[in-house]
Amino acid sequence: MRSKTFRIGGVHPEENKLSNDSVTKQAPLPKVAVYPLSQHIGAPAKAIVKEGDKVKVGTMIAEAGGFVSANIFSSISGTVVKVGDALDVSGAMKPCVVVQREGEGNVWEESIDRSEKLERLESHPELTPEEIINRIKYAGVVGMGGACFPTHVKLMPPPGAKADCVIINGVECEPYITSDYRLMMEKPDQLLEGLKILMAAVKVDKGYIGIEDNKPEAIKELSEKLLRLGISNIEVVPLQKKYPQGGEKQLIDAVIGRQVPAPPAIPINVGAIVQNAGTAVAVYEAVMKRKPLFERYTTVTGKQLSNPSNYLVRMGTSFGELINLCGGMPEGDNKVLAGGPMMGRAVPSIDVPVGKGQNSITILSGDEAKRKDPQPCIRCAKCVSACPMGLEPFLLAKGSAMEKWDMLEQEDITSCIECGSCQFTCPAHRPLLDDIRKGKGTVSGIIRSRTAPAPAPAAKPAPAAKTEAPATKNDAPAAKAANAKPMSTAPKPFVAPANIDFSGPKQNPVPTIKKGPKPAVMPTNWPK
Repeated sequence: MRSKTFRIGGVHPEENKLSNDSVTKQAPLPKVAVYPLSQHIGAPAKAIVKEGDKVKVGTMIAEAGGFVSANIFSSISGTVVKVGDALDVSGAMKPCVVVQREGEGNVWEESIDRSEKLERLESHPELTPEEIINRIKYAGVVGMGGACFPTHVKLMPPPGAKADCVIINGVECEPYITSDYRLMMEKPDQLLEGLKILMAAVKVDKGYIGIEDNKPEAIKELSEKLLRLGISNIEVVPLQKKYPQGGEKQLIDAVIGRQVPAPPAIPINVGAIVQNAGTAVAVYEAVMKRKPLFERYTTVTGKQLSNPSNYLVRMGTSFGELINLCGGMPEGDNKVLAGGPMMGRAVPSIDVPVGKGQNSITILSGDEAKRKDPQPCIRCAKCVSACPMGLEPFLLAKGSAMEKWDMLEQEDITSCIECGSCQFTCPAHRPLLDDIRKGKGTVSGIIRSRTAPAPAPAAKPAPAAKTEAPATKNDAPAAKAANAKPMSTAPKPFVAPANIDFSGPKQNPVPTIKKGPKPAVMPTNWPK
């Protein structure tokens, strides 16, 4: 069977799957675990412990701060030593809970089932869709491919939306990363049960597992297991090796041939729910074992690293501890990424902690760690051909640098998935993704401000005793301003692409053409 793929754009970066054959090992428990309260998309969690409290493995230390949020649990047993700010992977000081290990630090909550017995969904008729979602929500499960969107929210579609299928993302198209591959090879039964649980939660009868064809062992393992179990409503779909195949919208296009429209449309609008392979296993553990999400598979890799490996890591472990397990930081210049080289971001310190979305720690060394100097755009349009969303990255980057927010909104900058394909393929080494991220963040904020509730009007002062003077012509501008709509509710302006003005102080000045040493002479026989 021919492998499938998505229709628009895509690139083929070097794979560098250095840890593909490294069997996952349990990482040592940290002596001090740091838990940022923003390990997910949405509202930060709220700490429910205080300094001096004793916690066990699986004790809730922070509860969800809203509907789009997630609970956070301790990954070691010990004492809470700080509830305050600490450095996280973003480079900012964020609210955190810090726990110091006591003894071996591995005393678990009694409610967690630590047995190795595989629980089948068919053996638990008490698991209604509502009960499944409640257990997932309590366990703090989020998307573990990096986006960290709370899983229970995905399983509760908005009114009028209905899922037709659940798709498990086993693509792992980002270079270097192998954590999902090892999980599929080492926990295939739990993955399949997790998929069945997700299908039951949203009441669908069809499931897919998308895997790129550079992982033939995983495709074979899961396909043969489905055949042995007689499961016909779950299908393993081999996909062509192409980045960013693991993007949610690209995966839906490749697996079921449906294209998700621009925001605010989401995958459920075309009948699909996508979950990462690691998320499926976490769902199985949350529902069947009542185990909260406090550990995950993480790859630690790099060309100059002595021993690239995969680890089962407790949340709160520092990057530095894992790097030391792989032989320590290589000599020379290094850049440490939270994630892979395409979408990962450099961290300011190796003391930052592993969180729920940390699928990889990638170390780029030497020339790999340095960006090449950007050159002027040569108008080759390679970025346009590579963009999997059909956007024009050169235009979005230019508009972002010049703060043309209205134009960027009209050009659908919010559709950008920040995959980095444009920057990867640019022969001029332009920092396209950096500029686009800035513009996307600003435009998204502007859009959110329009839907935000208007501030409550201030209380009107008591009327003065004296008689008001009649309004005059000079009072008209003030009255008009008083009755004007606040900016957040004003109709959004648009600028037609044909009228985009790229002039101004931010535009590079047009170079002066120097005259040659002598004026051009018209040939004598030149036709008039």
